[in-house]
Amino acid sequence: MSIDVEYAIRKDIRNNPVVREVDAQQKREFIRSLLLGTTVVGALLFSAWQHQRMVQIGRDMERLRSERAAEDDLNRKLQLNLATKLAPQLLDARARKELHLIEPSTKDIVVIERAPVSGSAHAVVAQVR
Repeated sequence: MSIDVEYAIRKDIRNNPVVREVDAQQKREFIRSLLLGTTVVGALLFSAWQHQRMVQIGRDMERLRSERAAEDDLNRKLQLNLATKLAPQLLDARARKELHLIEPSTKDIVVIERAPVSGSAHAVVAQVR
């Protein structure tokens, strides 16, 4: 009879981590390189931010210029419209045509003047002439 026996052979493998000394010069060079890289990236980001801000301000200025031109055009139209509506001849014609107004005669005019009053300086009496 045959007996098959498997034996597990255990090898003693030591996987201890290798400890290296910290190289101070290499660490200083790494920190110096890191600071230099951070400075360069910061300067590039700041420059890009300034450029983007200038472009945005330029766009805003153009938009405001076009809005101002439109507002100036509207202002000119409104001023012309106001001047046209306030022209005395046109007002007279519109009053006669639309409101059917007529020029008052001399008997329709009543002039009210202030009459001097003895006594209180605040009191005012109107008199018809």
